[in-house]
Amino acid sequence: MDYINTEQYRVKGKLKIADVATLEDFGRSDKKLKKDLKKIRRDLGEFQDTLYAHNKYSVLICLQGMDTAGKDSLIREVFKDFNVRGVQVHSFKVPTELELDHNYLWRHYLALPAKGKFGVFNRTHYENVLVTRVHPEYILSERIPGIHEVEDIDEKFWEKRFEQINNFERHLHENGTIIFKFFLNLSKEEQRQRLLRRLSIREKHWKFSPGDLKERKLWNKYRYCYEEAINNTTKEHAPWYTIPADNKKAARVIVAKILLERLKKYKDIKEQVLEDEIMANLDAYENQLRSEKED
Repeated sequence: MDYINTEQYRVKGKLKIADVATLEDFGRSDKKLKKDLKKIRRDLGEFQDTLYAHNKYSVLICLQGMDTAGKDSLIREVFKDFNVRGVQVHSFKVPTELELDHNYLWRHYLALPAKGKFGVFNRTHYENVLVTRVHPEYILSERIPGIHEVEDIDEKFWEKRFEQINNFERHLHENGTIIFKFFLNLSKEEQRQRLLRRLSIREKHWKFSPGDLKERKLWNKYRYCYEEAINNTTKEHAPWYTIPADNKKAARVIVAKILLERLKKYKDIKEQVLEDEIMANLDAYENQLRSEKED
């Protein structure tokens, strides 16, 4: 897929979301985009088998975006050819009472992928500097010392939280986790159309919540918080990518190609070779099995 320059989606300077495209189709039909994705995800599936056997690295994929940005369908389509034992998906909802009894990163630590596996966070630890920043009253339920009312939550609080998230991700990276962070950049008009489809199609009614409309009114505030979060946490070892999300099929191809290209750069992740003693006796093992008689 030479028509995709993956580096153009990587956040390198100061991001301003209004200046970034929300729509891309590369002039290709839906049929061609589906075919392209099928090829890339097959290669990703093969890489996952190798990663699993190598068993020294894990891969963490973080997906963020406004409601209806296409996170669920992207996960379903991009990772379709993975062995189920090698990929785990976690969707983080409103914190439970147990989770609120711990620090805000605790539940994310618990969900991290083991070595040899892919982990996909559908909404992530960044909700703690997005939703809670738009609705700072939510922070009060975390029972943080020194935070007694919303007025106690100032800019220094958020700067400290960005620092904590950066430290969290640096720790993961230094211990063998390969980190990808994708912001699915959806236009406000496309979100409106997708919400309308949820209302007009009976099978999609379950996806709709009146709360979606309340949050939609806070669009500009969310966009500001996304910019702040991304600009403060995009790092060489944990980069952010902004993905045009108005065309779901194109977005899936872009994400899949970014994953494959970057993972292929890890030349030390390769199929494991059997020990010399085992290799030298392969013929004997085969003969032993072939000579066995059925009970």
